[in-house]
Amino acid sequence: MLKYIAKRLLIAVPTVFGVTVLIFLIMRALPGDPLSVFLDPSQITIMTDSERANMMADLGLDRPMVVQYGDWAGHALQGDLGTSFFRGDPITETLKRRGGISGEIGILSIIIAWVLGLPVGIISAMRPNSLADAFASMFSVLFLAIPGFWLGLLIVLALIHGPGYHPPIISSQIWQDPWQNFQIVIGPAMVLGLGQAAFVARMARSSLFEVFREDYVRTARAKGMRESVVLLRHALPNALLPVITLSGVLLGFALGGSVTIEKAFGTPGLGDALIGGAIDRDFTMVQSIVLVYSMVFVGINLLVDLSYSYIDPRIRLG
Repeated sequence: MLKYIAKRLLIAVPTVFGVTVLIFLIMRALPGDPLSVFLDPSQITIMTDSERANMMADLGLDRPMVVQYGDWAGHALQGDLGTSFFRGDPITETLKRRGGISGEIGILSIIIAWVLGLPVGIISAMRPNSLADAFASMFSVLFLAIPGFWLGLLIVLALIHGPGYHPPIISSQIWQDPWQNFQIVIGPAMVLGLGQAAFVARMARSSLFEVFREDYVRTARAKGMRESVVLLRHALPNALLPVITLSGVLLGFALGGSVTIEKAFGTPGLGDALIGGAIDRDFTMVQSIVLVYSMVFVGINLLVDLSYSYIDPRIRLG
């Protein structure tokens, strides 16, 4: 087991490194620079070359890109992600303040996806070509086709013009005010969860179809076991492996997909900070958030792989 974990970690290191290099180059390839955010366009045009060079030097952007990346990566390895170009706040504090909300949205969306998607997939697999199966297929196709940000905007507009509900403006962590925090995260989590539930339902349906054809399921039925016992004791545990794999990927995508959803709901999470950093050309902020996303995504996939040995005893990790 330890050898397997070490191998996966060795694969994770170049993956995270490649992601950080890629976003570092992309941010600097975009038109504009932080000066266009700090100053009005009229002020930028009247700046002399020496004044502009001095400001770029103050921001540390006059050095070669290799030096800039090495300096940022070296400090990041020590836990120091620097400060925001635009606001001057320590990025670590921003991640602590906003990261918990984005994490709650991702985890809650997966819970919603399982609560809604798994029963739909089971019912569809148990009654193929029935009205329930047709409803499950319609449910899956509908929420797979609807873009998350558009569904989020519809929900926001419906809540505002319907019951007149407005989510709390002030950010609150779950340990500070659980109810206020729940009101902040439930909207984005529901939108993400509905889309993910469609994936879970289709995966559960197809996986159960495959398991129902296995000999041990046929033997259990031939012994006269009730269908519920066959499903819960024999079929479902083995059919869940692909669903768990998919859920790990969906949780990683939930963190990235929450960028537009958080913006639609005005949720003060990492997604909102990422969009703000990209608009402000806040290179350090964007690089740090993407670094956190990539590390979380790699960690989730590692946990999913390790969970296989506990769910399916046929799997052995050396």
